[in-house]
Amino acid sequence: PTSTTTYTVTGTDANGCVSGTMVTVTVNALPTVSGGSNVAICTGSSTPLTATGAITYTWIPGTGLSATTGSTVTANPTSTTTYTVTGTDANGCVNNATVTVSINALPTVSGGSSIAICAGSATTLTATGASTYTWMPGTGLSATTGSSVAANPTATTIYTITGTDANGCVNNATVTVTLNSLPTISAGSSVAICAGSSTT
Repeated sequence: PTSTTTYTVTGTDANGCVSGTMVTVTVNALPTVSGGSNVAICTGSSTPLTATGAITYTWIPGTGLSATTGSTVTANPTSTTTYTVTGTDANGCVNNATVTVSINALPTVSGGSSIAICAGSATTLTATGASTYTWMPGTGLSATTGSSVAANPTATTIYTITGTDANGCVNNATVTVTLNSLPTISAGSSVAICAGSSTT
């Protein structure tokens, strides 16, 4: 039956005698199982998944999960994955739900080509591949945020750029500013000559 129903059965024996009895079939509703809202994470990150609505739970596939049973598991898949959670309630009734973990790729951050400058000079460093950028160390930089900064270090320095994209995913890159010393120029000692003479 689709709902709880009481059935009456009437039996007649060989003598034509009749008797009856009743039996009730109780229909228990299926549990309302939920695996939570769909979620997007960055490559290499993880997220908790929590199921509700039943007593015991089984998750499939097990790929990227910390466990395949339990109300809460940690998901760290390498690609977008839809998980099915099967919940069983106290009556033994079973129902399913799905939750999708989407994977956003990390941004491909670049700080440009490494460059050599002369002592006392400056150069512009430009980052690409993300939406916002942070530079470190701040030594010799005109700023520590922004896609373009001016670099005027006093020694060869490796700068690390941390880029964050629109999905909040983060990746790093490095660029080296090599500092070349100025040449030590000498024109010799000062010299005195007589009028009409010359010197090298």
